[in-house]
Amino acid sequence: MSTRVYFEVGKRSAFAAAIDWPGWCRRAKTEELALAALLDYQDRYAAVLSEPFEPGKLDVVGSVSGNATTDFGAPAVDTPWDADAMTSRDLTRHVVVLQDIWAYFDAVVDSAPATLKRGPRGGGRDRDDIVAHVREAERHYCSALGTRVAPRTPWSEQRATITEVLLAGSPGGKWPSRYSLRRLAWHVLDHAWEIEDKSEK
Repeated sequence: MSTRVYFEVGKRSAFAAAIDWPGWCRRAKTEELALAALLDYQDRYAAVLSEPFEPGKLDVVGSVSGNATTDFGAPAVDTPWDADAMTSRDLTRHVVVLQDIWAYFDAVVDSAPATLKRGPRGGGRDRDDIVAHVREAERHYCSALGTRVAPRTPWSEQRATITEVLLAGSPGGKWPSRYSLRRLAWHVLDHAWEIEDKSEK
């Protein structure tokens, strides 16, 4: 068993991302360091999932060129491998992973202090600001999935809408399903880990 991994390469950094494990994606200055960071986060990622995580050998299948969003710090490019049709079983499994990540994020937020540690230069957001950012970004992503969610929609309803459209294959969406799930999962999990790391005393 192996796990397909690709690189998204920007001008100053690169992401290493697992194609079929939404959210398992790390960034570093070089492709080699990004791959090492991905491996470093293997156990941390496994702790999020409700299913066994046995990625096996990492199989680097290629790379894609990033864009300005990549350089800003977010994976932002779909890949040739995302064009492959997903089976119903794979689509459901990927959605379950996203739901696991949502549950993990909620648990992290519930246990985190309102005020988080600042970065080395005093930057960074507190817990509730990160939560608001994640919720609004998720709502913004809906247009790329082929749906709409009104502002101030309860988060549970927003997630239910996202789940429904993803399971339907995102008809009318601008993003391929596999990429949509990977992008959504990465964003939520990256901020969950940010809150965790900045909650430590």
